[in-house]
Amino acid sequence: QVQLVESGGGLVQPGGSLRVSCAASGFSLDGYTIAWFRQAPGKEREGVSCIGKNDRSTYYLDSVKGRFTISRDDAKNTVYLQMNSLKPEDTAVYYCNVDELVGTTLKEYWGQGTQVTVSS
Repeated sequence: QVQLVESGGGLVQPGGSLRVSCAASGFSLDGYTIAWFRQAPGKEREGVSCIGKNDRSTYYLDSVKGRFTISRDDAKNTVYLQMNSLKPEDTAVYYCNVDELVGTTLKEYWGQGTQVTVSS
């Protein structure tokens, strides 16, 4: 059974750091592009960052560039999002996502999310 489990969220003061993790089971992350999304209360889910499967190319939302770093450890089947210089507007539930094309059907896998709260 394919499963993604996020962890590492919590309460942090503005300017602080957190590292959230996404551990996969039931399949190997190697060979997939992995993405982090977030959803704040009353707002739509937005893509924060992703990392490619082959060239390890990365993408970042403009508002997190220079502060967040995505990385992957295929041996541990885990993806990380290091978040530095956190701001109150980074407060959200953070989700990891993997999409798989099976024939002509796109299957989406999501974790349950981990809450990140930035507040003094």
